[in-house]
Amino acid sequence: MNNYPKNAWALCWLMFFATALSFLDRQVLSVLAPSLMKELGMDNTDYSRVVSAFTFSYMIMFTAGGWLVDKLGTRWGLALCIAVWSAASGAHGFAMSALGLGVARLFLGFGEGGCFPASTKGACEWFPEAKRALAIGIANGGSAFGAVLAPPLTAWMALRFGWRGAFFATGLLGFTWVLAWWITTSGRDSVSLQQTPSPKAASHHVPWRQLLSDARVWRILAGRFFFDPVFYFYMFWIPKYLSDERKFSLKEIGDYTWIPFLALGISNIAAGQLSDVLVRRGWSPRKTRAWLLTIAALITPVSGLVIVTPSSGWAIGLMSVLMAAHGLWICNFLAHISDQFPSSVMATVVGLSGTVGAIAATIANLCTGPVVDAYGFTPIFICTGVLYPLSAIILLVGRRPEQKAALCADSSAR
Repeated sequence: MNNYPKNAWALCWLMFFATALSFLDRQVLSVLAPSLMKELGMDNTDYSRVVSAFTFSYMIMFTAGGWLVDKLGTRWGLALCIAVWSAASGAHGFAMSALGLGVARLFLGFGEGGCFPASTKGACEWFPEAKRALAIGIANGGSAFGAVLAPPLTAWMALRFGWRGAFFATGLLGFTWVLAWWITTSGRDSVSLQQTPSPKAASHHVPWRQLLSDARVWRILAGRFFFDPVFYFYMFWIPKYLSDERKFSLKEIGDYTWIPFLALGISNIAAGQLSDVLVRRGWSPRKTRAWLLTIAALITPVSGLVIVTPSSGWAIGLMSVLMAAHGLWICNFLAHISDQFPSSVMATVVGLSGTVGAIAATIANLCTGPVVDAYGFTPIFICTGVLYPLSAIILLVGRRPEQKAALCADSSAR
């Protein structure tokens, strides 16, 4: 443990707030979408294109951002990413059309792309295996609490200061975080953040060709291709669904749409704790992740029932179950990656998976607007109920245990 920074938990909680900001900033648009679309004369197809501008740049920068964080180190990489997306978040407030929103959204994606690779990398480098899943759950679990905060805070700011003021405020919050991060990581206890890898990663440099020839990487990429569109749909379209189908006002959207994301946040951290407890009690990391991923996948078909529930309360409840299952899923999905790869390529592998997920989400978002305009939300919710089980089959069926150490062994021999 002497190789880990003494203030590792403080840094972990700062990353919690970083991922919270990332989801707060991206959720502001979806919360304001029903009223903002009317003011700017946008339909669902226009909105899907604006949302896709974010996922397009996000898919590029998830891999490029992961690579950048591996090169710069967590301290510089994460600070740079948040400075870029905070400026972009504030720029939304200057938009006068769908095109202006799309441009701001594009740069928001460029900044946010490196956030989750950086937070996962930091958690893996600063904590031993027996505490790693909890650290990953905390660092990435902030995303859910950002999404919890977004609806009521955005609605409150928009009702008092207008939708432009809501965007300006979130940009200011981001720059405040950058200052706090820079001060906290400047001490001697945090010197390893700047470029010094953990002992496990120190000797490993894995070429892109070797990384992309590894079957485990392709399983991870394929799995994420199928489950990420569900989460992006919940992130960007649920306020529209509640407005169009359940007739929610902006205030009601602010009052209720945080509930599913609270379930996600609690589940994310609890899942990390549960995973670590099972490992400490003698379960192998491989077995632990496989069982918890399977349980999560078996819960997610409840999402397909949202559209047929008789009341808004039941709809919110079923959405909350889906998001809780996603928290269990994503924490163990990232821990599953950390079990298989050295931290020298951790951000790169996570970034690659995020890029593939964002490609799928971009395709899905571009289809969602026209489908909703033509047929409503029913076909979309039916699709959300089957994608996690499909992803679990890709990730878990037919895995070969002997593959686990192959990449590390090969890279250390080079």
